[in-house]
Amino acid sequence: MKQIIAACGNDCSVCPRYLPKTAEELHKTAKLWYKIGYRDKVVSNNEIKCTGCKPKNWCRYQIIQCVSSRKIANCGQCELYPCEKISETFRKTMIFEPNCRKTCKNEEHEIMKKAFFEKKKNLDNEF
Repeated sequence: MKQIIAACGNDCSVCPRYLPKTAEELHKTAKLWYKIGYRDKVVSNNEIKCTGCKPKNWCRYQIIQCVSSRKIANCGQCELYPCEKISETFRKTMIFEPNCRKTCKNEEHEIMKKAFFEKKKNLDNEF
């Protein structure tokens, strides 16, 4: 599958929230989010399911609102890249990586790495 790069640099084409097709797969993702610390409990399938990057959706780092106002698809397409907002996003995202490495199976960690922990690499390739 071709990469689908989100506003913040996530790779949706490998994302456990974007890809699931069944309720069981979504629940597995909710348990993974809890395990690595993205959530403080196992959330419902409706809460974990990805509905895409849209200004009306909740965005942990407020990136979607910024890129939407600039009429670009992601931060890598911005003339101000890398700004402080995306640099802070990179830093905050990487806080979860050590716990992911420690608590996840190798396969899960690799998926999370490609989906979330390579934001900067994905965006650097956009310009």
